[in-house]
Amino acid sequence: MSAPQAPPRLGRRGRTLLGIAAAALLAAILLGLGPTGLVPRGAGLELMRELGGAALDPALDYEITPPPGAEPFLARVASNLWSTVLYAAAAMALALLLGALLGLAAADVTWERHGGVAPPLARGVQWAVRVWIALLRSVHELLWAILFLAALGLNPAAGVFAIAIPFAGTIAKVFSELLDEAPRDAGRALVALGAGAGPALLVGVVPRALPDLASYAFYRFECALRSAAVLGFFGAPTIGQSVALSFENAQFHEMWSYVYSLVGLVIVVEALGARLRRSMS
Repeated sequence: MSAPQAPPRLGRRGRTLLGIAAAALLAAILLGLGPTGLVPRGAGLELMRELGGAALDPALDYEITPPPGAEPFLARVASNLWSTVLYAAAAMALALLLGALLGLAAADVTWERHGGVAPPLARGVQWAVRVWIALLRSVHELLWAILFLAALGLNPAAGVFAIAIPFAGTIAKVFSELLDEAPRDAGRALVALGAGAGPALLVGVVPRALPDLASYAFYRFECALRSAAVLGFFGAPTIGQSVALSFENAQFHEMWSYVYSLVGLVIVVEALGARLRRSMS
């Protein structure tokens, strides 16, 4: 009769997941979270019923008579969507430029010599860049929005900078990791043939990582659209401003029209991103 097998030991990944679950449970207990807190009561229950009913019947026109000269409702929806796209595109252009430069400076492949060893000074510069990247992405765009609105007032630059700064930090971190994970055989072959480190990086490594870089950039653009919409709650003329005003005025059918239009926009951008990934694979 064979001896009973010992139960499998919990690996490193299992211990990590168990630790995360335990931390989440402890946080829920300390915050006093429970299922009863998710059940609306009284006026909240009535509001949820109104919102749920309006969600099934989004507006195609204004719920109340608009002032003379007001643009048609659907034209206003399209105008707000376009403003949201402009904010997101401007922020992403700035974030991609800064994030790509910082990502190159933070990547191991940029600094390593032929043979895989980076000089001490290069390591110091690299870690300084990584600390700067961590600082950029450690503050949420909503906090940046409050700061820039206080400093610059209600103008497009405040919203664009509020999104671009933390996005640049996140893009830089992910870009550096994607560059380090890209195959380096072509770059090392170019160095062996006499090419400089810079041309070997730009010609031999970056093109191998380009599909993943482009895919992630498209994903961040989707996030920028949502962030630009949220800036509307702070006064920016995006789709979020119309959502907030409609909710405050209890025009819930209009509110859902704005929400659904944003959902449709994100779905279109996701489809374009998927098409781009297929074409580059």
